[in-house]
Amino acid sequence: MQTIGMNYDVKPERVDEFVEYSLKVLEAMNGFDGHVETRLYADVTRPNSLMIYSNWESVDQFNVFMRSAAYNQAIGETSGMLEGIPSHKVYD
Repeated sequence: MQTIGMNYDVKPERVDEFVEYSLKVLEAMNGFDGHVETRLYADVTRPNSLMIYSNWESVDQFNVFMRSAAYNQAIGETSGMLEGIPSHKVYD
């Protein structure tokens, strides 16, 4: 199993909107082969710093999601909500 952390710094005034949209994306992830579980977390000291923590059977299956229309639409919809470029980390 592979764990992926997707980190986002969101404009403070757009956090609620980002969370609402992200929850829809998390639901869509359930339809992808190899997806095990995903959760959305906020930093308690920086509530506009969010992480999507996702478990996949393999990195390859996560990469299929990353190339999907659902992910590309999410990037388009949320890019204006972010303070910067998101970072992704694979945890072994």
